[in-house]
Amino acid sequence: MSNAQNPLRQLEHFGQSVWLDYIRRQLLSSAEFGRMIDEDGLKGMTSNPTIFEKAIDGSNDYDAQFAQLASAGRGVDEIYEALTSADIKAAADAIRPIHDRTAGRDGFVSYEVSPLLAHDTDGTIKAARRYWQMIGRPNVMIKVPSTPAGIPAIEQLISEGLNINITLMFSLKHYDTVANAYIRGLERRVKVGQPLDRIGSVASVFVSRVESLVDKHLDERLKGQPDDTVAALRGTAAVAGTKLIYQRFKEIFGGDRFKALAAKGARVQRPLWASTGTKNPAYSDIKYVQELIGPDTVNTMPPATMDAYRDHGQPRATIEEDLAGARAIVRSLAAAGIDLDAVGDELQTEGVDSFAKSFDDLLTAIKRRHKESGAGVAAAR
Repeated sequence: MSNAQNPLRQLEHFGQSVWLDYIRRQLLSSAEFGRMIDEDGLKGMTSNPTIFEKAIDGSNDYDAQFAQLASAGRGVDEIYEALTSADIKAAADAIRPIHDRTAGRDGFVSYEVSPLLAHDTDGTIKAARRYWQMIGRPNVMIKVPSTPAGIPAIEQLISEGLNINITLMFSLKHYDTVANAYIRGLERRVKVGQPLDRIGSVASVFVSRVESLVDKHLDERLKGQPDDTVAALRGTAAVAGTKLIYQRFKEIFGGDRFKALAAKGARVQRPLWASTGTKNPAYSDIKYVQELIGPDTVNTMPPATMDAYRDHGQPRATIEEDLAGARAIVRSLAAAGIDLDAVGDELQTEGVDSFAKSFDDLLTAIKRRHKESGAGVAAAR
């Protein structure tokens, strides 16, 4: 397949960047990774605690570095940071040419602040600053959750000039708070005479998880009282809600407040569609790529979704198709008792807990391996 025929590569013609929602050491040195950049048009990577848990505890890619760290008497937290930051640095270096070629628009790798800090504003700020310095790459994005405690941290970190990927967003309400935190951070930089032109930020909206939870709530309603109108709403919430988030993006970043910042070099904070692997096998395996294509967006895909879209994607500008239908779906969901903002808050709580569990599971695995190595684990956390 030529680059011109590759559906993944064609997404860039519609203003969408393809990022990979996966990281593993073996991949970074493989021919496959180079092919993804050259042929698929890969322009960035994202990571999270679950991805690192599977990579580190589910492979032997990290054994050599682990042994060195353990024999040096490093503690569990130190080992975690050394293993994961080494991957982030290697990935950032590998895609740095993309960052340079796009003048800082793409070529980013994301590294997440510990999910245990999701409700700790000061702790999040301190950790993000430390990771920014530790990794020392202009194309790293520090991931911060859009929790109530995360919002002031986002504003502060943007005001300091860090690149921030805001994560765990599930609703229009979450999007509004995040976009405005970004703008406030930029405005604070202007007030102290700091430049805006090299700050990168994305607002990561988790898509398929919304579908799963809304479908669950709809099924609960249908058990007690079958209703064809309610049943027809299954599989519609995520795309409809995301399309309306994109409309809000256009309103906010097309408004006079941001235009004043853009005149000073500020970049839009692009919406990033995350959790785009289809969880329900009854739905298309490319549903959350195919239906969400448009300018100034990013889609971060797990490997299986990239493979599926490369195989049978049909690129076209879809994000603004049938907006009236999207609004009607949201109204119908509300009539059925489904409040998408409430669903978003429920999912954010679950997401924080899920990432915290993955983080704890990974640290537990590091402790276990440390003990098995006989190196005398430093148990302090």
